[in-house]
Amino acid sequence: MRSFENDFLHNHPVSHEAILLISRLAEQRGRQEMLRRRAPHALERLREHAVIQSVECSNRLEGVEARPERLREILVGGDAPRERSECEIAGYRTALERIHRDHARLRPSPELALELHRDLHSLTGTPAGAWKRADNEIVEAGRGGQRKLRFKPVSAAETPAAMATLHRLLDRELEAGQVHPLLITAAYVLDFLCIHPFSDGNGRVARLLTLLLLYRSGCEVGRYVSLERIVEANRQSYYEALRQSSMGWHEARHSLRPWTEFMLGTLARACDELEERTADLETARGTKARLVEEAIEGLPGSFRMRDIEALCPTVSRDMIRVVLGRMKEAGRVRCEGSGAGAVWVKG
Repeated sequence: MRSFENDFLHNHPVSHEAILLISRLAEQRGRQEMLRRRAPHALERLREHAVIQSVECSNRLEGVEARPERLREILVGGDAPRERSECEIAGYRTALERIHRDHARLRPSPELALELHRDLHSLTGTPAGAWKRADNEIVEAGRGGQRKLRFKPVSAAETPAAMATLHRLLDRELEAGQVHPLLITAAYVLDFLCIHPFSDGNGRVARLLTLLLLYRSGCEVGRYVSLERIVEANRQSYYEALRQSSMGWHEARHSLRPWTEFMLGTLARACDELEERTADLETARGTKARLVEEAIEGLPGSFRMRDIEALCPTVSRDMIRVVLGRMKEAGRVRCEGSGAGAVWVKG
């Protein structure tokens, strides 16, 4: 809430690095739209992999782990969780899938935050879906095992009002449209973590709400690349950015720059990864398309689907249909008949 009160966000300077990252993300967004039309099946495989990585890494950031073989049995095989950590992992999967599936109709709100928190603990038997009842502190381990206070969040008594204010001001900023939605997202997540509304699970709920706000801003890279995995791989920078940006937060004298640049940098790395992975997929796709076209050129004037399959055993029937469809649109072939008995004729 501090980042949205008294025009703080409007008056806060935006670094050149943040501006460059936002411009770069806008360019990559256009390329992702084109890729979604050209390689939907490849992107679906990436989505499934990203979900597994996100569930694993987001929980591991909070010290919740399961054996690799059990993780796959739960998330892919559908096995019932046996231990508390496995229950929390399964709960996060439920909440994450909800964001991916229903993002178009969901909006960040106190009620949604409570629902997501309840989802995280739905299988543990632990009461959840309620604001913290006792004050909490964010501490870090110092030398010799000593615990050092890093940040004191909003008190338990003030938390319900703080969460209501945060979301009221968030809605106002999003509707006004005067600040870039990615900058609004960064400010919202920082304020959420500074309020620290739950006794546990704050980081996981914050990452779920981050994904939702990214969807609403048109940034969908989190669907195909696990943002949680990138955060975990850079966890020291993650915690340091939060530490720097939370300093002076209660007095509204904090700087959004460290946290904003970390979040934008994470998105940029995710976009780079997506482009690298899909470049390989697109290359393979293009190679197979050329293979099908060359096979057709070598066939007689009329041929059937099975003739192409015999010449291109490594190419799927779906891919062959795509190539035939393109050639048909270009007037290079036409189809006579339908089903298994269909005959394709050149020219």
